[in-house]
Amino acid sequence: MQARKNLVNILVAAAIVLSLALIYNGVSRYSLTDIMQSLGSIPVRHLLLSIAFTSASYIALTGFDVLGLIYAGKPLPYGKTALTSFVSLSIGHNVGLAALSSGAIRYRFYSRWGLGVEDVAKVVLFSGITVGIGLLSLCSWAMLFRSDSAARIIGLSPYQVWLSGLAAMLALGVYLVLCWRLRLPLRVRKWTFKLPSLRLATGQLVVGTLNFALIAASLQQLLLAYQKVSYWDVATAYSIANGAVIASHVPGGLGVLEASTQFLLPQAATIGAVIAFRCVYFFLPLPLGMVLFALSEREFRRSSGTARSFAG
Repeated sequence: MQARKNLVNILVAAAIVLSLALIYNGVSRYSLTDIMQSLGSIPVRHLLLSIAFTSASYIALTGFDVLGLIYAGKPLPYGKTALTSFVSLSIGHNVGLAALSSGAIRYRFYSRWGLGVEDVAKVVLFSGITVGIGLLSLCSWAMLFRSDSAARIIGLSPYQVWLSGLAAMLALGVYLVLCWRLRLPLRVRKWTFKLPSLRLATGQLVVGTLNFALIAASLQQLLLAYQKVSYWDVATAYSIANGAVIASHVPGGLGVLEASTQFLLPQAATIGAVIAFRCVYFFLPLPLGMVLFALSEREFRRSSGTARSFAG
């Protein structure tokens, strides 16, 4: 058992080191001049509102872990859950392969508080499904109410887009019904998973949709600095483009912002909007997440050393 725990810790450490290398590679794509020029071109009001929506999104993301821990049968105080969520996602968003990178950091935190590998895997799986549900929900609303805009992005007719949105909405309804009625466990190798309760599934739908809605609102505020764009046009472009990025596990959403902004602002201004959004949503939370991670590691080592000294 100790050997297995040591192996897991080694893998977690390796994943964290790799994450730092990937983060550096992503951040170094932009010079300080590029960043300052992009942020300087955004009116202060829009910049502050974008930061506010970003903060609200990260708060909504803590709900993913809260619900995931309840699903795993290992609920924790909100402070511990929020700390783990923010640190893992502020780093994981910049790394890509979010399930792996943020999952490694989640294990590092949650294992201190009594969760095992299977428990953390359930939280990561639950959170991943919540991401998909939230994206599908926002995308379905956009396709139903902005079928013309979505049609130009996807390349289908407005009627086909509307039918696709309806199908997506029905799929979400089927998921809720299955969670309500189907209680048989699903087995994957030696691990057993069950569909969440209807209450948890509804929570997934609410916080998942809210998260992506807030991200779209944050992006819209930055785009408004260059051109007047409606919220639903931004939500449509972002949610549809994001589906492809999630499927490809591209670090930091590379490609989704370019696809979104080029549809909304087919001009050179898209570069400034893309850089500004990356700074606000990805790069701005990153230093805070890394500082909190370092402080928690120091506190954990100090408390572990104190415990060993008492035991001795």
